[in-house]
Amino acid sequence: MIIGIVLSIIILQRIIELFIARRNEKWMKEHGAFEAGASHYPFMVAMHAFFFIALISEVFYFQRQISSTWPIWLTVFLTAQLLRIWCLASLGKYWNTKIIVLPNAKVVRKGPYKWLRHPNYIIVATELLVLPLLFNAFITAVVFSLLNLWMMSVRIPAEEQALRNATNYTEEFQLNK
Repeated sequence: MIIGIVLSIIILQRIIELFIARRNEKWMKEHGAFEAGASHYPFMVAMHAFFFIALISEVFYFQRQISSTWPIWLTVFLTAQLLRIWCLASLGKYWNTKIIVLPNAKVVRKGPYKWLRHPNYIIVATELLVLPLLFNAFITAVVFSLLNLWMMSVRIPAEEQALRNATNYTEEFQLNK
């Protein structure tokens, strides 16, 4: 029962984020933005959808119970959610689930982006590990953490290349071309 409540809240949160992303994409494209990395995006969406299916399946098939260390995992997860909100708020209209780049825009260097280039990806990696651990779903934790590593090995270079080509990203992060 607890898994149903937790997952319902998270899925609702993700749906709201998709509406925000759609609104931001529309605004950015109206201002001349373009999408990069579109070829991998459907795979990323599928991975995240299958994550929830795998988590639910593992919990019910193997009759997993909530972890005895659930207060730790829940605290880490809730902290990640606060950091996620901080990332979204810091990027404002530039936040998206897709790689949408507005040419000649100044790269956001506030909030967690003041110190890290990709804090939201660290948060997603944390969620994909911690949420299954909350329910002792070890298979889901390992499989989707590995899938996410692979996805980030594709996504981050695509995003950085687009940002280097169209914004002040290289100068802001002192990168070599």
